[in-house]
Amino acid sequence: MSFPELSFADVAQPAWNVAPRVRALVTTRDGGVSEPPFGRWRNGVDQPGGLNLGMKSGDDLAAVAANRARLLELTGVNEAAWLDQVHGAGIVRAEDAVARAQESGAPMQADASVTDRAGIACVVMVADCMPVLFCDEAGRAVGAAHAGWRGLAAGIVEQTARRVAGLAGVEVGALNAYLGPCIGPDSFEVGPDVRDAFIDGANGAERDATASTFVAHPRNEGKYLADLPALARLRLQRLGVTRIVGGDLCTVTQRERFYSYRRDRETGRMAALIWLDDQAQTLGD
Repeated sequence: MSFPELSFADVAQPAWNVAPRVRALVTTRDGGVSEPPFGRWRNGVDQPGGLNLGMKSGDDLAAVAANRARLLELTGVNEAAWLDQVHGAGIVRAEDAVARAQESGAPMQADASVTDRAGIACVVMVADCMPVLFCDEAGRAVGAAHAGWRGLAAGIVEQTARRVAGLAGVEVGALNAYLGPCIGPDSFEVGPDVRDAFIDGANGAERDATASTFVAHPRNEGKYLADLPALARLRLQRLGVTRIVGGDLCTVTQRERFYSYRRDRETGRMAALIWLDDQAQTLGD
């Protein structure tokens, strides 16, 4: 069976005002070769042609490799820093992750990567957790963080922002941040332990705002609905980052566009990529 090529119409992109050499996108479930249950969603049915990028998802590895090849061909990057994500706060240089994978055949264990080198993409994979992409306005450095609630509570967003700012030689507050597709506030059911972790980690001025991101579940007593993007914004604003876009795409409710582990359990993975391109053309040209 043949499938249409992956195109920029198949991905989501941040609407930010930064240097043209900064390229960024988040894949959807469209544009690949995977079969159900890793396929694309059409007319209420999981159909062949999904862009699953997760090697550990249970999908056919040849299909995942073909999907990754399609993605790299679309972006034009030389290398991508695929990671072994563990819901922690580890950060690596993207070029180090690429070198380690070439040497050992296995990805480095981390949940974020940063770089100031052109042609190497920082990558995080998601299927409900939130990807957070960073860059400075001039495009000196970029970074990508995998921010589920555990990583977010552990400081992955703040630490990645500081690393990108350091590479770019700018104040952290000068960065731009993009909150990619993730489980939305109407779908993210959590227990009191998650609420307590964030409230305990908030400073005095943030405690009320942090508490307000958790709403008592209307049907499950003792549970809450959590707003992951709002929690990330609070963490970013603590650093002085105000140029924040995104956070409005829900992986659970937008079944036709996104994979969701919380919704389907057996499912694929999307990828969020950010990289520097010295050709400085507009993405999609």
